[in-house]
Amino acid sequence: MHELDEQLRELIPRLRRFAVSLTRNASSADDLVQSTLERAIIAWADKRIAGDLRAWLFSILYRQFLDAHRRSRRYARMLEFFTGRDDAQPSVERTVMAQSTLLAFDRLTAEQRALLLWVSVEGLSYKEVAEILDVPIGTVMSRLSRARQALRQLSDGEIASPSLRILK
Repeated sequence: MHELDEQLRELIPRLRRFAVSLTRNASSADDLVQSTLERAIIAWADKRIAGDLRAWLFSILYRQFLDAHRRSRRYARMLEFFTGRDDAQPSVERTVMAQSTLLAFDRLTAEQRALLLWVSVEGLSYKEVAEILDVPIGTVMSRLSRARQALRQLSDGEIASPSLRILK
């Protein structure tokens, strides 16, 4: 483990330089390098890595960067979905409305949140969602309609929590 520690210390400046080139931000680069090193140390404990340590660390760092980038794009799409537009500097009113809608979204059931995210944010078709849930397309459409209605009502303050239908 001591040899790994020394090797990692030698590679940190290179990893940081690469991370800064990807993120264009020093603090984000530091976070990326830290998460890369955490992953590397955890993986090292499980198995010894054959081959070039530097290449392995760069691949971990790059995958971490891509994952974070995908997450931020999904979050941006979700915000755009709730606000209805993609402004660099939204108005205070729009920001408050978006926050209110996100709070309402959090109060939906897990199934309703999943349906809205799959269709509205991830862009899955009704057929794809029906296959995921193993239900008919019509069921997806009706559940999605109820989820949208519950979100509207929660956003407007009409109801305290979404209604659940009890099926027998």
